[in-house]
Amino acid sequence: MNQHTFLTLEFNKVLEQIANYTRTAWAKDNILQIKPKYHRHIIEKELLEVEEAKKILQISSSVPIHSTDVIQNYMEQANKGLFLNPEQFMLILSFLDHCQKLKRFMKNKDAVAPNITNFVYSFGDMTSLMEKINQSIRNGKVDDHATNELLTIRRQMYQIKTKQKEKASALLKSKKYAPLLQENYLIEREGQLVLSIKKEHRKKVNGTIVDTSSSGSTIYIEPAELAEIREQLHYMKLAEEHEVEKILYQLTALFLTYEIEIKVATDVMYQYDFIFAKAKYSIEINGTSPILNNKKIIDLNEVRHPLLKEKAVPLTISFGANERALVITGPNTGGKTVTLKTVGLMILFAQSGIHVPAKNGTSLPIFTSIFVDIGDGQSIESNLSTFSSRLVNMIDILQKVSSDSLVLADELGSGTDPSEGMNLAVVLLKQLFEKGATLFATTHYSEMKEFADQTEGFLNASMEFDLESLLPTYRLLIGEAGKSQAFQIAHKLGLHPCLIEEAHQLTYGTKPKFLTPLTQETLSNAFYSDQIKINKKSSISIRKENKETKELEKWNQGDTVEILKTGETAVVYQGPNEKGDYFIVIKGEKIWINHRRLRLQQRAEELYPEGYDFDILFQSKKYRKLKKQMNKRHVNDFLEEE
Repeated sequence: MNQHTFLTLEFNKVLEQIANYTRTAWAKDNILQIKPKYHRHIIEKELLEVEEAKKILQISSSVPIHSTDVIQNYMEQANKGLFLNPEQFMLILSFLDHCQKLKRFMKNKDAVAPNITNFVYSFGDMTSLMEKINQSIRNGKVDDHATNELLTIRRQMYQIKTKQKEKASALLKSKKYAPLLQENYLIEREGQLVLSIKKEHRKKVNGTIVDTSSSGSTIYIEPAELAEIREQLHYMKLAEEHEVEKILYQLTALFLTYEIEIKVATDVMYQYDFIFAKAKYSIEINGTSPILNNKKIIDLNEVRHPLLKEKAVPLTISFGANERALVITGPNTGGKTVTLKTVGLMILFAQSGIHVPAKNGTSLPIFTSIFVDIGDGQSIESNLSTFSSRLVNMIDILQKVSSDSLVLADELGSGTDPSEGMNLAVVLLKQLFEKGATLFATTHYSEMKEFADQTEGFLNASMEFDLESLLPTYRLLIGEAGKSQAFQIAHKLGLHPCLIEEAHQLTYGTKPKFLTPLTQETLSNAFYSDQIKINKKSSISIRKENKETKELEKWNQGDTVEILKTGETAVVYQGPNEKGDYFIVIKGEKIWINHRRLRLQQRAEELYPEGYDFDILFQSKKYRKLKKQMNKRHVNDFLEEE
């Protein structure tokens, strides 16, 4: 499988939708990186896990999966010798709590999901770690009761702070400071309790200036009496920080002892997130688990393209029992390309362990590769046309395809001369078939339908078209070659029957059988009669003009003409013959070519003087010499040939 296949079939878009159901970054990344698998037992195991997860979601849609992405980061941090902070321990506690909830949630699900329920039994016992974190951390901080030492320190700090406030309040009311104050209440600046002293009384206060008002009229001073208490509080804060770090280091060390249990638990959580994301997507698309087979049988039971959602028309295909190549015909926008994409996408779904949006009974084979040739593929950078770029892609497919390959080709051979493109498409299909590949191809070529009908291993199919509504139904009809429906549509829209008869006679050599007879009265109606009314003057004028044009198309020896197909310039030697062909000289070679494929560039009289000897242009030097001698005398043993 290659990236071109995933992009063309829009498999990446589907993975993005599934990834939206994940809770963890790990599960999201792994969903987006899903690649098809090739071992049947692995695929069936994954499909079964999704089926069991769906059954659990039908019982309860709230699965306690934790966003565990940071837990492994914390483990790496701890292994580097750095302690974890209280906020990090709160997240670890949340993760451990979810592990317990998930274990309880899955405990009674054995009956409906025996396989994925077993995952939770790999959870180790981390109760002691939970209890220690709960005892030490509360509300994002180290709790007072984490240790007796921390409790003692914080009680002493509380007492000192109380003493500090009482002292500050007493200073505000004292006769010593009251007259000096600008404001009669306590103020805190830069973590210090200060008094607001009028500027002019600065020298009357024994203390440290902490700040000044913007106007400069007020000085904020910490009195010496409060400074002593603040120093005591500072030493107690250092003791508190030391004790908190000690507690966090001990908790981190304990966390490290559960490294294996944490790793297993995160892996299980990731795996559940991955499986339940696919299960939720399956519920969204009404998915079912496909049956895998080894017989290259593609049996789709009312499958719907997941990206079309409610617009999707159910597709039913039973193919591969006796044939390996399906050639699909039908009108443009009739659903041929969507059919190819749906088939390819369902193979990718099944081999990726994703349920298919179909009814029960859908059966699919396992392919080692899917090759896609869909879209115009035009490359501006490589200067390749649509036909060239698609041919390059097909050559690549021919080099890599095998008997375990699925090839999806849309409008093979298009973008070039229809006859050449059709024959090239037939040869490519034959070669791919002979290499053993399973083929799905769409076409407009009627010869391709005949080829499929006459070749063993090939089967025709068509997209149904409703002649009443003149709209495609998007239903695939297996075993029926599609018809262009052009004449039926023309009849339905009211083209005159005689015009349809003439066109049908030219195409098939027979008169159409589907025409509904119209009365003479209806045909005499202006709607029909105006279609076949002839303007005689216009007709005579056109015939006269054509006659004049025909006379102008006579060219003489020496006239230069352009070959319309190649744009090359040639010189007229002789002609025209009864078929209208001219004998021209191009690059030293003489060839016959019909006048309709030529266009006059310049007349000989515009290029050469009167009486110019055109033998100089058309004959060899030896020939001209001999001709000159013959004009004078007899030359032995010489036969003149044009």
